[in-house]
Amino acid sequence: MNLTVNGKAQDTKAQTVQQLVEQFGLAEQPVAVELNQKVVPRRLHGQMSLAEGDVIEMVQLVGGG
Repeated sequence: MNLTVNGKAQDTKAQTVQQLVEQFGLAEQPVAVELNQKVVPRRLHGQMSLAEGDVIEMVQLVGGG
């Protein structure tokens, strides 16, 4: 399936947001995900299906001071 992830074309076998987050190695990190301009709460990552042409923005949250 072809998606746009953080502005770049990405071919993936991921079927859910959670699978995509895992594919990018961010499953254990604090991460914010937007699917087609709508924020997806972390508790829904496993339930949100992906479709051909979806646009995803993933931002890893980091602390600091």
